[in-house]
Amino acid sequence: MTRQRGVALLVAIVIFAVATTVAAAITYNKAMAARRAAATFTMEQALQAGMAAEALAAIALEADGGKSKTETTQDWAQEQPPFEIEDTGIWIHARLEDLSGRFNLNSLVYWDSQNNAFLPDQHQLSVFRTLLGDLNIDLRYADLMTDWIDPDIAPMDAGGEDTLYLSQNPPYRPPNTFITHPSELLALPNFGRENYQKIAPFVTALPYDVPMNVCTASGLVLDATRNDPQNQKEFAGRNLEQDRQNGCFPVKNVYTGVITDPANRGEVEKRVDEKSSWFRLRTNIRIGTAEFVLYSLLYREGGNRVRTVQRSFGSE
Repeated sequence: MTRQRGVALLVAIVIFAVATTVAAAITYNKAMAARRAAATFTMEQALQAGMAAEALAAIALEADGGKSKTETTQDWAQEQPPFEIEDTGIWIHARLEDLSGRFNLNSLVYWDSQNNAFLPDQHQLSVFRTLLGDLNIDLRYADLMTDWIDPDIAPMDAGGEDTLYLSQNPPYRPPNTFITHPSELLALPNFGRENYQKIAPFVTALPYDVPMNVCTASGLVLDATRNDPQNQKEFAGRNLEQDRQNGCFPVKNVYTGVITDPANRGEVEKRVDEKSSWFRLRTNIRIGTAEFVLYSLLYREGGNRVRTVQRSFGSE
């Protein structure tokens, strides 16, 4: 009887241990499910808050859309302090930026109707090399970026196509089409985070034929785009924020009028403008202790209607 009682006690202990393990697993799974549900709900709240910020940005862009120029003194460009969405505990802080004030990486190619294909744009290649040089980045990345975008498989002088990328670890292929985000620069061999952090504020990825807005561009981009050795560093050292307090600076006809080479002046004139259609909205959202950053690409169409083209959380 004593031996039987010992066996019964051992069985009871085993059953209790198994029951405890199962109960702990059930409790853990329920807790994780609750946390996943809360995280999903919070993310959805953040997205809805970001969309509210997009709607406010659209109102400002539509209100200024009828003006002949897109300038940094207009309502859309004024940064507002953080505010709470009433009775929600959700705080947002949003800022608009004119992406047409950056160098457009997709403009490294142009449409050649005679060859019925996109070909490297030598003028824009020269502009991009100037920008890379000003930032102390290897000039060969101009050729590499062009080969990354252009549809052919023949590498440029300092560029590379499939053979170069298939030798990387891990191997991959260039897309040979337009990019949707400037971070694709990081896919170029050894470009690296340091180079990307230097160039990121000055480049964008828009449709290839979007002109640069001289009213909102940085001094570095203005100098590079003009691509004129006689006036190479006119804007990089200027206080453009102060210069633009009274309106667009520099105006297009003055910006292009000083270019000494007529051929270069003609190239620049068709690539610059004083009005913009593409904007990036950065929205910082805080819900309790959770913080999110939503980047929205906004397009102002003809008729001044604004729509969201692209959204991404936590990455420009």
